Amino acid sequence: MIGFLPNLVGFLILLVIGYIVARLVAAAVRKILEKVGIDRRLHDSHAHRYLSAVAGDSPAHLIARIVFWIVFLIFVFVAVGVLHIAALTAFMYRVIAYLPNIVAAIIIFVVAAILAGLVGAAVNRAMGDSPTGKVAGTVLPALIMVIAGFMILQQLRIAEQIVQIAFAATMGALALGLALAFGLGGRPIAQRMLEDAYRRSQEERAERSRRESVRRSDESGYERTPPPGERPGPEAGPPPGEHRPPPGL
Repeated sequence: MIGFLPNLVGFLILLVIGYIVARLVAAAVRKILEKVGIDRRLHDSHAHRYLSAVAGDSPAHLIARIVFWIVFLIFVFVAVGVLHIAALTAFMYRVIAYLPNIVAAIIIFVVAAILAGLVGAAVNRAMGDSPTGKVAGTVLPALIMVIAGFMILQQLRIAEQIVQIAFAATMGALALGLALAFGLGGRPIAQRMLEDAYRRSQEERAERSRRESVRRSDESGYERTPPPGERPGPEAGPPPGEHRPPPGL
């Protein structure tokens, strides 16, 4: 026991140092992300509703916590090596070897959330507020997140065979459903739905362009030309060919 005490003291000292260093690094990362404005950028983006389920209202805080635990686990691994316990050292080797899978899973989720937001925004711009646009804007981002979920489970090595079977079954059912919907009598209906969605999107785009041009012309300060048939104001002169008598006559 007396011979083991120096190892135990060194273990505790390394844990304290690792905790302090991890807190400082996490605080520095959070400050940098806050200065960059990552919370505001992600909150204004279409990926916010997917990231908020995990990151909450502050993705910078979540990233800082992840950095804290990565740095602290590195110090824990070094501290465990000081104890010279073979079983514990082997366990920490496995934990450290598993960390890249966790980081890869987090990256996959973030990229999938951003991609789902971009796809949803693109569908909204292309199809507008039509029924087909609403369905496509909901289904396509959800499909991207489902695929990302299977990839995350595969990366984390959780029931790999079951995940592969479930992914193949899901993709097969989706392909079969689309084939039946568009191949067995649903093609004309789908064509009309797409044409209607495209027409509505073009009308909404033209309406937005018209409103934007009117807003810009109003903000520019130039006098607006009254349309045909509009009566001029009191300050306007008499119409051409009409004689207005002077006051008092």
